[in-house]
Amino acid sequence: MVLINLLAAPLGTIAWTSLAFLIVAFMLKKMAWKPILKTLKDREEFIEKSLKSAEDAKAEMSQLKADNEKLLAEARVEREKILKEARDMKETIIAEAKKTATSEGDRLIASAREEISKEKAKAMSDIKKQVAALSVDIAEKILRSELENPSKQESIVEQHLNQSQLS
Repeated sequence: MVLINLLAAPLGTIAWTSLAFLIVAFMLKKMAWKPILKTLKDREEFIEKSLKSAEDAKAEMSQLKADNEKLLAEARVEREKILKEARDMKETIIAEAKKTATSEGDRLIASAREEISKEKAKAMSDIKKQVAALSVDIAEKILRSELENPSKQESIVEQHLNQSQLS
């Protein structure tokens, strides 16, 4: 029974409480509800905008990463190309240097052989002159020793005369 008494309120209290509730609800609707909803809507738009910005930034980062990878790949290709050109240039320079060295060596060898031939001819000429001079000296000494004796002179002359008559 006590419970029923508590639930049974006079009709005037219910009416005034209902009226007060409706006035407070109306005032909240007019003054507070719109700003609260606007604030909630603004907050929701801000969050959506932030999420979209984050997704855009993520997409842009992915694009930048892909671009960086592409640039790195191009740089690697360019580096390999430059290294290949440098190796080719090195090989060309070495080949040219070898060719030049070979031709210069051949020229020096030919020049040295020519110089050796000249020196050899000169030495042979000098030897022939010395041999001729020695031969003349020896012949002179032999002839002097042979021609000192008058009887030998006469026999040599007769011998030469006989040879010239015989021939």
